[in-house]
Parts: sequence; C-alpha cells; structure tokens
Amino acid sequence: MTTQPDLDRIFGALSDPTRRALLQRLDAEDGISVSELARPLAMSLPAVMKHLDVLEGAGLIARQKTGRTVACRLTAAPMEDAMGWLARYQRFWTESLDRLAAALEKAP
Repeated sequence: MTTQPDLDRIFGALSDPTRRALLQRLDAEDGISVSELARPLAMSLPAVMKHLDVLEGAGLIARQKTGRTVACRLTAAPMEDAMGWLARYQRFWTESLDRLAAALEKAP
C-alpha cells in the first residue's frame, strides 16, 4: 500500500512537463544514458540531473552506473499505485455521470 507521502512524491514528480517528457523517453528507450536523455532538452545537464533526482526520489526511475556512464530505467510500479488512488475517484465520477444521464433520459 502506498502512503500519502509516497503519493505526494509521485504526483509531484509527474506534475512537471519536463519530468513527464523524460518518463516518455524512457518508456520508448529504456536504459539510455543521462547524457542521451539530456541531449534534446533545452537545459543544462545539472538541471536535467535535478529532474532525474526528483523522479528517482518518487521511485519512477532507477539509475545504474557502469564505468562513467549512468543509465536510467523506467520503474512504473509507483504509477500503478497512483492510478489505483485515482481509480477510486473515477468510480465516483462515473457513478455521478450515470445518475445524471439517467435523470436526463427521464426528463420530458
């Protein structure tokens, strides 16, 4: 079970468009180096490293150093936890919208 601080870190990490772009890239090219990840971004390598620190702190990526190269891998399990949390509210909205649809169908 994911704790509230864990969810806060996950949602905080996902709130930034640069971090979401990094995750998308890792989804497409898992295990690429930090320098490869940073190459298309219009920011310094230290700035990218700060974003990767946030993602790693949320458990969304893992880094592995081989020699002088650091590779990043996507770890999606925390996103599943966040999706589970969101699913409770999806059920609420689905039920509410179903009730609204039923009421509108009964209206003259």
